[in-house]
Amino acid sequence: MTYKVILIKIDHRSTEALKVQNILTEYGCNIKVRLGLHEVSKEYCANDGLVILEVDGKSEELDTMLKGLNQIEYVDAKLIEM
Repeated sequence: MTYKVILIKIDHRSTEALKVQNILTEYGCNIKVRLGLHEVSKEYCANDGLVILEVDGKSEELDTMLKGLNQIEYVDAKLIEM
């Protein structure tokens, strides 16, 4: 079995998260699992974060999603297959 995971690093979450969310909504049927991580405490909330997706679908769809994510400033997305 092959697992397909997309890692998305978002800097400037306060301005870029909505753009990322719009793309994730567009490809929602390709997303099996989604996990968002960012540093948070009583005194601090990081403005960068990491989104981990387990995805499925045709390579063309996933490539298009990646291209869309990587066109957003301050976003770096990579597909990993294991």
